[in-house]
Amino acid sequence: QVQLVESGGGLVQAGGSLRLSCAASGSIFSFKDMGWYRQAPGKEREWVAGISRDLSTYYADSVKGRFTISRDNAKNTVYLQMNSLKPEDTAMYYCTARSLLSATYDSWGQGTQVTVSS
Repeated sequence: QVQLVESGGGLVQAGGSLRLSCAASGSIFSFKDMGWYRQAPGKEREWVAGISRDLSTYYADSVKGRFTISRDNAKNTVYLQMNSLKPEDTAMYYCTARSLLSATYDSWGQGTQVTVSS
């Protein structure tokens, strides 16, 4: 099973930017799609963004226009560029991937913490 490792989280002021990275131990081209979820304290995990093999991208309404997901198949890495960050973006961010034959995301990283101060 491919391992996913996130990095790039940290503490940033409101209005600032961060770029999260998700490095896979194997080829990400084998996945149907990949994405990012987040979970804030006391809240359920929510989907943030996704990118398919054909590079189509999808975003939650709450981040549309501020976040950009991308992938580099040669580096087996998926990125989440986060701009105009808000305190409500504070959460643990998880990278995830869906295998070609899977109906759901079936690989998960350990998460990277993003904290946005007001």
